[in-house]
Parts: sequence; structure tokens; C-alpha cells
Amino acid sequence: MSQFVGTAYRGKEVRAITDEHVRRVAAGIAARCEGQVNRLARELAERHFAVLPDYADLPGDMRDLEIAGTARYAIRQFLQTAMGVRVTHEDLRLFRERAAQRAEEGVDLAVLLGTYHIGAEVVWDALCAAARPGEEAALQWLARVQLRGLGQVVKAVTDAYQAEQAAILAERREELREVARALLAGEAVRATAARFGVPLAHAYLVLNLRLPDGPGSAVAERRVLRRVRARLEGFAEGTPLTLLDARGGHVLLPISAAGRLAELVPLLTDPAAGGVVVGAARSQGTADVPRAADQAVRIARIAQATGRPPGLYELRDVLLDYHLSGSRDSAHAVAELLDPLDGSPELLATLRAFLRHDLDRRRTARALGVHPNTVDNRLARAAGLLGVDPRTTQGTVLCAAALTLRQLG
Repeated sequence: MSQFVGTAYRGKEVRAITDEHVRRVAAGIAARCEGQVNRLARELAERHFAVLPDYADLPGDMRDLEIAGTARYAIRQFLQTAMGVRVTHEDLRLFRERAAQRAEEGVDLAVLLGTYHIGAEVVWDALCAAARPGEEAALQWLARVQLRGLGQVVKAVTDAYQAEQAAILAERREELREVARALLAGEAVRATAARFGVPLAHAYLVLNLRLPDGPGSAVAERRVLRRVRARLEGFAEGTPLTLLDARGGHVLLPISAAGRLAELVPLLTDPAAGGVVVGAARSQGTADVPRAADQAVRIARIAQATGRPPGLYELRDVLLDYHLSGSRDSAHAVAELLDPLDGSPELLATLRAFLRHDLDRRRTARALGVHPNTVDNRLARAAGLLGVDPRTTQGTVLCAAALTLRQLG
């Protein structure tokens, strides 16, 4: 047993010596390449970057100074790592700064990361050329070191790029919200839009979004609104302006979107959220946006309160309800007409079903699961309590209006 332990210990010692030897040889290969840093950086720019899309269109100072300087720094850092120098978080700072700059300049992340992978190829070619016969194990070790180092750099670059892009996007969205707020408030908006570089349409299709009533996760509701906002990007000519809160809010689209309502509805309604009700109104100009917004809010509220299914509604879709709900001096009195039925929920339910099924007693009976005679009896009792017969023309219109006003609160 002791002989086995001794043999195992000697095996570990031999492996340790072997590993140390490989690292020394690898450091020697890297040292042979250290004097080639400037040449490798030029080769990277001249031979490899040229194959990347849009590289030739980059500003000269970015291409010839910043990128070349970053390439020299990256090559030198890898060679030092291969010679035993440990990379710290601070050593990656230049890569993070450059990534943030590229995000601000609009360089695609795939293009940016491509430069680092191409740089790794250039360095690997140089290492292979510098290696001597018998140093294959050291080359394998250098390949692992290079892959680990490339992974560190790519992660740092990606994180910094995405953080800067998120900040830019948040700033842009706030600028768009500021323009939307000014339009909805009826303020002078042209100076604000010009300051933020936001093009204004001559008129807008104003939407009011209402999420389903009832308990719901705030996170889920925000996700629905984010999806809606993302779907609207690029839908119509110009820039969509959104001013959303946890329960819905406003979306302003260029008026040209009004000619594409059939395409717009699927983008706005989200079945995963139980459905979104949208009120839509068309402004006659930018100064008319507040009026259109008020109308869109009222349309959406009526559509939701009267139990209409998820979808997009314009004034003509809720015209009668809209008109009735606007008569403030008589609305309360009309709504009170049905108060005598509050103590008889079966009569109120029958009246509602009777009106919903176009005064057809048999369809009403089937919907309620009762005999048609029961429907007749209930309507007669309701007429006696109300003093209005819902089976007459005047009674039908009055009861329908009262039901609508009660639903609207």
C-alpha cells in the first residue's frame, strides 16, 4: 500500500514538473512573438478587418487609431498572459470602454465581436509560426489559455455593449415619451420634437390601451405592454409615440396607420394577457391630439365596461353607448330606472339576455336554460316593477340605455 501511495505521489510530482515545463515552453513561444505586436496589429487591420461588413465605412480615426490601438493592447495582453501575468478586472477596462463607444456609434455587436475572433486567429497563426518542433504540447496549452482569455474579453465587451445600448434605448424612449406627453397635453411640441430629433406627423391615430380588469401580476402586465410597444416599432411611417403605465396608456401613430387597422389589431391585442381593449380616435392635426385622446379613452372604457371582446374600437363601434353616456344631466335618472329590479336578480338577468338576443324569447330561454313561458312571465313582472314594458319599442330603447349606463357606472 505504501509503495502504491509513493508511486501515486511520484506520478503527481512528475505531472507537476511536466506542466511547469509546458508553461515555460509556452512562455518562450509567446516571448518570441512579443516583438511582432505592431506587425500583428497591422495585419489584423489590413488583412482581416477588411472582410467585415461596413469596415471601410468607419471613420478613419476609429479604424486607424482606436481599433488599431485596441488590437495592440489585446495582443500584448494575451502574450503577457501566456508568459504568466494574471489578467485582472482593470485589465479589461479598455475593452469595456471601446464596447460602449461602439454601441453609441451604432456599430453592430456581431461586427464588434467578430474583430476579437479575427484577432485571435492572427495571434494563433503567429504562435504556430513561432513554435519549434517538439513544442506541440505547449501550443495546446496556449490554445486553452487563448480560448479562456477570449471568453473573458467577449463577456466583458458584450456586457458593456448591452449596458450602453440599454442606456441609449432608455434615453431615447424617455425623449419619445416627452414628445408624447407634450402632444397629449396640448403643449407647443415642435421645439421639443426638434430638440430630440423626433419627426412629427401632421396628424395622429391616437390609441388608448386598457388591460383586462381584475387582479394580475404587475410584471406580466409590463411584459404585455413591452410586447405591444415592440410590435409597433416600424409599423407606420414615422415614429410611434407611447405613454404607457401599468394598466395601459396611450399610443400615438402617424395618421397613415388609420388605413391599416386590420394589420394593427393583431399587434395590439395579446391573447396571453386575456386580451387588450383599444379605443382609437383620429386627430385632425397635432393640436387636436388632446381631444382625440379623450375620445379614445372614453371609447376604450365603454367597450370594456359593456363586455365587448378584446380588440380595437372606433367611435362608430360604440356610437349609441358613447352618445348615451355623455348626457350627464339625465344619465343618472335613466340608470335609476332599473333600480326596482335590484332585489330580483333573475329579472335583471332575463332583461339583459332578452336585449342581447334581439328580443327573441326562445333564444333568451335557451341562453338562460328556462322555458320560453318563464321568460314571458319574468318580463311581465319586470314591466310591472319598472312601469316600462321592455317588449315595446320605447321600453326596449329605454331599458337598453339604462343597462348601458349602469354598466358604465
